[in-house]
Amino acid sequence: MSSRTDEAALSYEQARDELIETVRRLEAGGTSLEESLALWERGEELAGVCRRWLEGARARLDAALVEEDEEGADGDAQEE
Repeated sequence: MSSRTDEAALSYEQARDELIETVRRLEAGGTSLEESLALWERGEELAGVCRRWLEGARARLDAALVEEDEEGADGDAQEE
């Protein structure tokens, strides 16, 4: 299974938790340069997963707010 497939299967919470653990390991030090680079790259991937989830949530919220505004405007027009 590819990294992209793995990322697509992660929930926001899973990606966030793994990102927190990745950052903790990087901050703790004691890893080789190669391992540190691999951790950093994985952290970037996980941050991207979290960002996509949050952008999707923002889009859904914005769409719901627009729909609510349109329903409110339709209701105001019918009252007149």
